[in-house]
Amino acid sequence: MTFSIRNATAADLPAITEIYRDSVLNGTASYEITAPDLIEMTSRQSGIIEKGYPYIAAEAEDGSLLGYAYASAFRTRPAYRWLVEDSIYLAPEARGKGVGKALLKELLIRCEALGFRQMVAVIGGASPASVAVHKSLGFEMTGTLKGTGFKHGKWLDTVLMQVSLGEGTKTDPDLAAYPGTLFAG
Repeated sequence: MTFSIRNATAADLPAITEIYRDSVLNGTASYEITAPDLIEMTSRQSGIIEKGYPYIAAEAEDGSLLGYAYASAFRTRPAYRWLVEDSIYLAPEARGKGVGKALLKELLIRCEALGFRQMVAVIGGASPASVAVHKSLGFEMTGTLKGTGFKHGKWLDTVLMQVSLGEGTKTDPDLAAYPGTLFAG
């Protein structure tokens, strides 16, 4: 499958909304039960981009959207500002074809370049495919939260994985540079 990775745009939002809708209704990556509409997805994307986090898309040769990924705050308390959480969603036809790995690899590169020091994956439903993709790019298992969600008639576990970016915890961050300025109030 041939595709390219690029910044996601507002023009991608109808396709992003549909990809996420499928994930909400048919998967366990998201613990949402009701899929948000285009207005809500537009608001979510804007909020992420306005804070300076990367929001990217995988586009097929024919121009269709195969998936998207973004980094966002794991928690919004100031001490967490060096840590980002990744989110990756794929169209059904793109799953198992390397699209998710390519999106995550690009997200890691962009987040490190921005100055983030850690990335965490919060994997709903303990998806073996998602765990494998993260592991292949250096993420380590940090824990499993048992029975954290109830969806599709069953209790689901949440897996936490983490990878260091750049110098990780070896040096102090520059508080005056992004992401040090996030959540400054």
